[in-house]
Amino acid sequence: MKLTNAWNRLVYRLWSPIYDGLFDRFFASPGRKRALQVLNLQPGERVFLVGVGTGADLPLLPAGVEAVGIDLSPDMLSKARLRLPLPDRLVTLVQGDAQLPLVAPASFEAAVLNLILSVAPDGAACLRETLRALKPGGRLVIFDKFAPERSSLSPVRRLLNQVTLLFGTDITRRFSDLAAGSTFRVLHAEPSLLRGAYRIMLIEK
Repeated sequence: MKLTNAWNRLVYRLWSPIYDGLFDRFFASPGRKRALQVLNLQPGERVFLVGVGTGADLPLLPAGVEAVGIDLSPDMLSKARLRLPLPDRLVTLVQGDAQLPLVAPASFEAAVLNLILSVAPDGAACLRETLRALKPGGRLVIFDKFAPERSSLSPVRRLLNQVTLLFGTDITRRFSDLAAGSTFRVLHAEPSLLRGAYRIMLIEK
């Protein structure tokens, strides 16, 4: 099985009523918070939230920023809209495919890819389009799970991936494969959840 947009729309329609309470609150929230700390957004900056989902990142944005969030799932976006408006933050939410050019190039100072590179059917395209949206010198923070770089994928991981794909996520992707052909500089990298199975990276265009 491979991830597709059609499958993800279905899966995240089912996830949307329980995602925040079941997954984000008890698992992903610390990683999201740390990622936004690492990004260190400043008042007046525009930030691109790719795969904004239920909007769990929105309350973490500091006052004075302008944000555009996109997501494939209308059901997840409906949850995100319930978080708005937010005081002193201008937020626009748009339904769209993160693998396609949805915004003008070089129009954001910062971007967030939290738990989306392992979800989008073409994670490499998602990364490329996010970088395209950044101004030269713009910053991108990534919080996601990636397969180890220096070892082959184990049969157990490949088998388990057939299960996780049913839930809308791929655990066999290496960041180096997704980043092939893209130009950027890694400013910071640190292990995150599950003893480093999840990572946080800050990169500069």
